[in-house]
Amino acid sequence: MADNAAAPWRPFRLSESRAHSALVELSESKASLDVRTCFESDPNRAEVLSRHWKGLLLDFSKQRLDADVLEALLELAREADIQGAIEDLFAGVKINTTEGRAVLHMALRANNTDDFQVDGQSVMPGVLKVRERMLAFAESIRDRHRQGQITDVVNIGIGGSDLGPAMAVKALRRFADGPACHFVSNVDGAHVESVLSRLNPRTTLLVVVSKTFTTQETMANARLAKQWLIQGGGNPATHMAAVSTNLEATGAFGIGPEATFGFEDWVGGRYSMWGPVGLSISIAIGAENFQEFLSGAREVDVHVQEAQPSENLPLLLALLGHWNQQVLGMSSHVVIPYAEDLSRLPAYLQQADMESNGKSITRSGDRVGWSTGSVVWGEPGTNSQHAFFQLLHQGTEIHPVDFLAFVEPTSEHEGMHDMLLANALAQAEALLVGQKPPKGQPHRGFEGNRPSTFWLFDALNPRTLGRLVAMHEHRIFIQGVLWGISSFDQWGVELGKAMANVLLPDVQHAGHVSDLPHDASTSQLLKVIKMAKHPG
Repeated sequence: MADNAAAPWRPFRLSESRAHSALVELSESKASLDVRTCFESDPNRAEVLSRHWKGLLLDFSKQRLDADVLEALLELAREADIQGAIEDLFAGVKINTTEGRAVLHMALRANNTDDFQVDGQSVMPGVLKVRERMLAFAESIRDRHRQGQITDVVNIGIGGSDLGPAMAVKALRRFADGPACHFVSNVDGAHVESVLSRLNPRTTLLVVVSKTFTTQETMANARLAKQWLIQGGGNPATHMAAVSTNLEATGAFGIGPEATFGFEDWVGGRYSMWGPVGLSISIAIGAENFQEFLSGAREVDVHVQEAQPSENLPLLLALLGHWNQQVLGMSSHVVIPYAEDLSRLPAYLQQADMESNGKSITRSGDRVGWSTGSVVWGEPGTNSQHAFFQLLHQGTEIHPVDFLAFVEPTSEHEGMHDMLLANALAQAEALLVGQKPPKGQPHRGFEGNRPSTFWLFDALNPRTLGRLVAMHEHRIFIQGVLWGISSFDQWGVELGKAMANVLLPDVQHAGHVSDLPHDASTSQLLKVIKMAKHPG
């Protein structure tokens, strides 16, 4: 771990920002801004507050802002030197200061014309070599699939080793012509049991994803799955692969170096599916489509570095989030993909956003004096309408919504896709325009003027998905810079994991008492569990 006494990277403090103070002052007159009136007074509002880029129409004209607010937000970006922070990110500066690491997941999707460096050394030869080896391995598994030898792949990981690949494989269902991919993450034995019970161990490949090969949940599931494989007649030597840098541990587990793929410590888990953690994705959709996925993300990497601030999509998204959360006090971010194939996107973004920016300590080591990461939640399409849109339309708090939709159908049922699009457009419009209650029926009133952003893509494909995810990655990073926090460590997950290891022997053994005293509530719960497990 790096010396925390060292000078922090870019010690920007929101509380000392002139631009942010100007935004707060501006909010006094803009907080009650009626966007419906803005549309009436400016027939060009939708065009002015929309951006077109590579098959995406990003329409934020329904947000509670105007030209004055947008200019003030862009001034905040200039004062915080967001462009300089982006340059540091891509230059390999060790911006993950609490762990002393560079942050270069962008290198995983770079090509041979790019040069990413850490400590003055190019990382690209290693990245490209591992990618070539991984994709060759993926194609060999796809060949075995065509020969009937491998029908299923089980990805065993958790967090970033699960959420990204699981989301991407489902999102790219129409491009998946390889083995069926399944995902096991929860340490609850019901998860691995429910997956393996449907499969044939003789035709299943296990992919164990753990950088250190010590992750408690992953290794518990991996050991159980390996036992299932052997008992069912599967061959561990040819039916297991690993994504890990711990070659000694993978070898001891029975996975040879030819089936093991690693990545460096400058890649955080939740940003890792672009590399070997995406092995299951590449097996499902093939090397060519996986390269398309990487290329889409790389296009965003180029865009975020080169676009003018007023046209820079990740920057604009970050500033919109800042305005809603920090200035207008809207503490959540709702993601509604009107595409069943993207049903795992909200869960993926929960980790990407909340694990990155759910921080209360600044890069200078002080407690923040402002809010940080928002609560991210959502469900796909019309399902969400029948679950929580009541709250969005008539609840006492306002929750900004991101609607995501695709012009091209994601199935052969075009009529149903038209219904889906109509619902997406209708809900965004209804949140804006509202409805006056009929006389004597106040419960049927919708106040409207509730903000949303509409992402309208031409089509859902590997390149589009790469662009979508990378846009959020850079949006999250920029917000972390504005809020003065480190977006790339995750110390908040460590304490509970350590305490679980202490409690495990207490749970397992009737007479065991750990050296660490527990609070009264935990002690009571532990006593009840022990009595149930060990009666008498």
